[in-house]
Amino acid sequence: MMHSPDFWRMIIFVGLLAIFMLLEFYKPKHTRRMARSQRWPANLSLIAINAVVLKLIFPVSAVTFALWIQQMQFGVLNLLALPWFIAIPLAVVLLDLAIYWQHRLFHQSSLLWRVHRMHHVDPDYDVTLGLRFHPIEIVLSMIIKFTVIALLGAPMMAVFVFEIILNAMAMFNHSNIRLPIKVDAKLRLLLVTPDMHRVHHSTLRDEHNANYGFNLSCWDRWFNSYVAQPKLGHQDIQFGLSSWRKAQDNRQLKGLLSLPFRSSK
Repeated sequence: MMHSPDFWRMIIFVGLLAIFMLLEFYKPKHTRRMARSQRWPANLSLIAINAVVLKLIFPVSAVTFALWIQQMQFGVLNLLALPWFIAIPLAVVLLDLAIYWQHRLFHQSSLLWRVHRMHHVDPDYDVTLGLRFHPIEIVLSMIIKFTVIALLGAPMMAVFVFEIILNAMAMFNHSNIRLPIKVDAKLRLLLVTPDMHRVHHSTLRDEHNANYGFNLSCWDRWFNSYVAQPKLGHQDIQFGLSSWRKAQDNRQLKGLLSLPFRSSK
């Protein structure tokens, strides 16, 4: 029986989430600041809520939308009629570049930051943080993604591959796993590693306004937003936002959902 690309994307997502959770248990990078029971219920609930919100608002997934764009022969890559072995990897790279600038925009716009900061108020750091986004941000991100897919004319297979890579890398670089220093140094020449992205969740402003990339590490180097290591070191780094760290309701689902509409405490 044939299954849709979205089915296989879900299977891969669940499998990778389980793998990274196990790796965090056996090879943690830093000592957990809070018990999983204090953070995971809200973080994991947001995954389910966001999935439902997307289903209700968007009649098709990004992959299905890309297939329709491909059939309509719309977008730059379709007009150029590039061979698939060029169009697919090129589209994946350009989609990743778009995600980098989207992420940076959400930090630099005061209005968008009110929504995105929910991702940053978490006082700890593990794989569930890579999936913790406000539903409003998820909707805005999907609108941006659809727009980029349409303008680019990204092939359906490129979007399918990109969606899998994006989910996998978001979980990987948010996971609390220990990589050997030499492995991290070599890996981050190409990819965003957990040590590299951990800096982005520091309470220090010049650190959480850096390292915006999710997949390829080159964007931060090329666009002058790269910070190699946290000032306090990986063991002493403080996660979250200083003005929100003591707010207890930021660890509960209700508080997280209302956060864009509240002032810092």
